[in-house]
Amino acid sequence: MSDRIFNVLFLCTGNSARSILAESALTKLGGGRFRAFSAGSYPKGAINPDALALLERIEYPTEGLRSKSWDEFAVPGAPVMDFVFTVCDDAAGEVCPIWPGHPVTAHWGIEDPSHVQGSQIERERAFVTALRYLENRIKLFAALPFDRLDAMALRARVREIGHGEGASSRRGDAA
Repeated sequence: MSDRIFNVLFLCTGNSARSILAESALTKLGGGRFRAFSAGSYPKGAINPDALALLERIEYPTEGLRSKSWDEFAVPGAPVMDFVFTVCDDAAGEVCPIWPGHPVTAHWGIEDPSHVQGSQIERERAFVTALRYLENRIKLFAALPFDRLDAMALRARVREIGHGEGASSRRGDAA
């Protein structure tokens, strides 16, 4: 197995919920093999309080999490991404920046838990469900035999992961 640490960027339009959950989950579940980041095309500037509360309650890392623009990752000196995953359908349909290094891209869309209206319990359930779907994808991704897959097979495997349980759309496979 390779000792290489992979840079992974999760994109969502607002970078306040799903992409933040994914960044924290990969940091927790990635076994030190990944450096996780998140960003948005139109960042809200703040993390959704329900997302942050869930991460804190389950003791996932929250230090350094912030809502930010994807432009931060498309400039000279930014970390070069190995993988870029969109986690919302809007971001998958947008024209993304040209990412240095030509990362593997895929769409891992799930429904936005922040759109759920209702009681605190209903909103919490939506965030727990969203995180579970993201964790399932991240665990499959982290288990891939990166050193034994050629570029085409790796691209196919990460895109296939996005079609798992909870997939919000199958329309866009490229980030």
